[in-house]
Amino acid sequence: MTAEDYLKAGRLSDALQSLQQAVRGNAADPKLRVFLFQLFCALGEWERAVNQLNVLASLGPETKMLAHVFQPVIQCELFRDKVFTGEHTPIIFGEPEEWMGLLIQANEMAAKGKYDAAAKVREQAFEAAPASPGTLDGKPFEWIADADMRLGPMLEVVMEGHYYWVPFCRIQRIHIEAPTDLRDLIWVPAQFVWVNGGEASGHIPTRYPHTEKSSDDQLRLARKTEWTERDGLSIGLGQRILATNDGEHPVLECRMIDLAPAT
Repeated sequence: MTAEDYLKAGRLSDALQSLQQAVRGNAADPKLRVFLFQLFCALGEWERAVNQLNVLASLGPETKMLAHVFQPVIQCELFRDKVFTGEHTPIIFGEPEEWMGLLIQANEMAAKGKYDAAAKVREQAFEAAPASPGTLDGKPFEWIADADMRLGPMLEVVMEGHYYWVPFCRIQRIHIEAPTDLRDLIWVPAQFVWVNGGEASGHIPTRYPHTEKSSDDQLRLARKTEWTERDGLSIGLGQRILATNDGEHPVLECRMIDLAPAT
């Protein structure tokens, strides 16, 4: 079996072993190096992924651009890891409001195991956060949130070399691209229109924090989502789920989200 075959079968370690053998036989093949970079990302081998990007930067202009895009994305992933262990504070997109600070405070409490106190602060944040009505692929909803209660009315976004928590109420439109490559299962490309009319391109982390540390390759490949309940707090692993009053929506199946201005 080839590395591609092992990947389709959801066997990441076997895919890595097969691919490394192929790279040893043709070390200058940029396609093999790109595949190896993406596989290291799926496995959470961030240092080795950066090493592959450094090699790719020297192989030609196209792979140099790939390295230019994803070197800061990986640094954001390392920063993100520490946000969910309570060691770093996320950057809020736009002017911070009180409920946003409460949500960050609740995340820090939960990271320290103070789930009861975190739940009370999180409840205050959720009550104060504005509902964001709109449509998801043409289907109307009254509100939208991340199904992971650590985030709720916030969307994780990586753009311009920074990791943000973006309130849904500050977004006018999200266009999520259909996944075409392995790296899209880790960070799915998206275009954003903000409520002030500004536009930006970036990535939405496809997987919930620390998924790469799981031993389940189906989670690491964003082929499923699992939930852990801790004192009323739902913590996700695997593919991100967006929740509306109409149900749950895996992020890789969403394409266009239009949001009405907050009233």
